[in-house]
Amino acid sequence: MAAEVETSHVHSIFELAEVNDGKPKCRPRIFLEPVKRRTSVKAYVMKKARKACRCTPARAKDQIYSFLPVLKWLPEYNLKENILGDVMSGVIVGILLVPQSIAYSLLAGQEPIYGLYTSFFASIIYCLFGTSRHISVGIFGVLCLMIGEVVDRELHRAGFDVKPSISSSYYSNISTDVANNTLVLMNQTSQALCDRSCHAIAIGATVTFIAGVYQIAMGFFQVGFVSVYLSDSLLSGFVTGASFTILTSQVKYLLGLDIPRSNGIGSLVNTWINVFSNIHKTNICDLFTSCLCLLVLVPTKELNERFKSKLKAPLPTELLVVVVATLASHFGKLEEKYGSAVSGHIPTGFLPPQPPDWNLIPSVAVDAVAIALIGFVTTVSLSEMFAKKHGYTVKANQEMYAIGFCNIIPSFFHCFTTSAALAKTLVKESTGCKSQISGVVSGLIILLVLLVIAPLFYSLQKCVLGVITIVNLRGALRKFSDLPQMWRLSRVDTGIWAVTMLSSALISTELGLLIGVCFSMLCVIVRTQKPEGQLLGCVPESEIYEPLFAYRDLLTMPSIRVFRFEAPLYYANKEAFKSMLYKLTGVNPLRVLAAKRKAEKQRFHEEMASSNGNQAAISVQLVTQPLEFHTIVIDCCAVQFLDTAGIHTLREVHKDYGEIGIRVLLAQCNPSVRDSLNRGEYAKKGEKDLLFHSVHQAVEYALCVNGQNGCYDSEA
Repeated sequence: MAAEVETSHVHSIFELAEVNDGKPKCRPRIFLEPVKRRTSVKAYVMKKARKACRCTPARAKDQIYSFLPVLKWLPEYNLKENILGDVMSGVIVGILLVPQSIAYSLLAGQEPIYGLYTSFFASIIYCLFGTSRHISVGIFGVLCLMIGEVVDRELHRAGFDVKPSISSSYYSNISTDVANNTLVLMNQTSQALCDRSCHAIAIGATVTFIAGVYQIAMGFFQVGFVSVYLSDSLLSGFVTGASFTILTSQVKYLLGLDIPRSNGIGSLVNTWINVFSNIHKTNICDLFTSCLCLLVLVPTKELNERFKSKLKAPLPTELLVVVVATLASHFGKLEEKYGSAVSGHIPTGFLPPQPPDWNLIPSVAVDAVAIALIGFVTTVSLSEMFAKKHGYTVKANQEMYAIGFCNIIPSFFHCFTTSAALAKTLVKESTGCKSQISGVVSGLIILLVLLVIAPLFYSLQKCVLGVITIVNLRGALRKFSDLPQMWRLSRVDTGIWAVTMLSSALISTELGLLIGVCFSMLCVIVRTQKPEGQLLGCVPESEIYEPLFAYRDLLTMPSIRVFRFEAPLYYANKEAFKSMLYKLTGVNPLRVLAAKRKAEKQRFHEEMASSNGNQAAISVQLVTQPLEFHTIVIDCCAVQFLDTAGIHTLREVHKDYGEIGIRVLLAQCNPSVRDSLNRGEYAKKGEKDLLFHSVHQAVEYALCVNGQNGCYDSEA
């Protein structure tokens, strides 16, 4: 007997007994008693504190391994199976990083040497702290653009000319100091030597430091949930809009124009106005070189993508173009003869470490928020994507630490912000990468350039670097071809993409991201404020209920209306809920009550007049039209939560319909909704037949208590 009661608790809340004398007989209902959990804030905090402060050798070891994953995977590294793939992918990515690091330095408003520094330190540091085996951490075009905008703004505030100044003497001094091992003396006289280039990297390093601090704080407080507000469509629109700004900023290098870089709101439009205003000053040599490089790079990039499954490694066309262009510029003396802008002197070795400029922190702290967020989201999303593809796991929290340290530590070595980059990650994966050792190999390639080869790029034209930057934007600009499919899948996501893209391109990068986030959240609010609602019918020979407008031949009961509301019920949509319910059921209880009161008042006056003898007795029989149904079942399966206004709304609906003789039953409420209803005293004492675990149970109950046998009518 006990076993039977337990089974009924689990499987059924209500059953119909056999029909006796033509009338259904109802069994007593069995209710599930909720578990009462005693929550003590003090006990909970003490428990967490004891767990956090407990220190054992095993726990200490786990913490160290978690903080430095390299200590765990490196001793287990299979040299025989993995080393060939790691070395091959590391060399190829390192070769690609050299020209891109130099090119993206211009985008960040820095000299080429600082881009090489950034790629080197990021590759080494991520190997120590990262958990992804495949992502390539280094320079990312969108972040370089955001850094460059901050750098130009702060340079203008500091009184420097917006145009880059010639700093070859500064670099010559640095190179000489490194060669003569007199870095200490140079550090002492840094204020005297610090020109525009020096101040620019100080700004970039300060922004990078603050962004890294934000990312470490996000990892420590485990606030990675903020990334959910950056949907795929929003990020795609942001990157596409930023790509337009990047392309616009590089046009002046392609044409050889000496125009200032526009910043702030409407920088894209202002830049194009300046370009067309100075188009007559185009350097023919730079224009010819740019066209030639485009004719070489674009087809070879397309060939690399088309035949990537057949090629063991992508063709290093960027490096070949850089080498050939540098030789042509050097032996052709393009700078002296035609005034072509070149990269200038790139010193070898490393500058001494220098702390960020603490005085700049208040000016750049807000800018660093968007930079930190974009870098974190890009890195974590790529890590999880490739980990899932190759069957291993990454720790999102540790990835935040890793990218944070990839920004904090290099900021002391004259570097700017880094994150994972999709294009280089795809190359890394396709060339046989097996572990983080590949990043170390790429770092060694860049180190070789820093120590030996860097000065050889003196004659490299800036227009070549601009072409490399623009060609690498192809992936983001191709998103326009995906718009028809995106529109078919979700018009809301397409709208979010378009708004974010246009605002990022036409207004500014940071405001574009903010506008995209706000618009995305507004779309969510609007969709919950104006949700769907429909009447349901039963699928024949089943206990499944579906919308009447969506399927044919569903069964309905004339005496019962089943209504589904597909959104949380809260203050913003409570009126929509009631109006939708009244419209679909065809009965507004407030109007019925008002009509009933009006009829009673009229009857009262007529009786009073008849009793006073002032008017002949009139026999008036008030005939009220009977209601078509006696029960409303509200399917709450899509109601995730209720707020105070939502609870009050359900209580009002229950009360108003009850006054006109219509019972309101709730079905499929989740535990959170049931708990809210209990705390809000939705049901009075003794009213237990209001909540059901399924719509079918509620319908059977309504038929039972009204003495019906459950006959259905078919509705097309």
